[in-house]
Amino acid sequence: MPYIKEIQRTSIDLLLDPLLNTTISEGELNYIITRILDTWQGKTGYSKINAVVGILECAKLEFYREIASNYEDYKAEINGKVYTGKGINYV
Repeated sequence: MPYIKEIQRTSIDLLLDPLLNTTISEGELNYIITRILDTWQGKTGYSKINAVVGILECAKLEFYREIASNYEDYKAEINGKVYTGKGINYV
């Protein structure tokens, strides 16, 4: 999860801020993420591959939880819901 201590964020943000203050494309963002993961993983082995996949999956899920789901809720309010809840059968 991205919730690291403030002191850790500060030192990392000093490195990231110059990059984050520029406009980058989706391809460039993908390249940046790929370079970071490639450098971080070092010598390839199962545990590093598993760690990278887990990091990406958790980052994806957290992005969806914090950003995408809120956007989906907002759009459902504007455009109306699709799911009616009729198929839900809670036990």
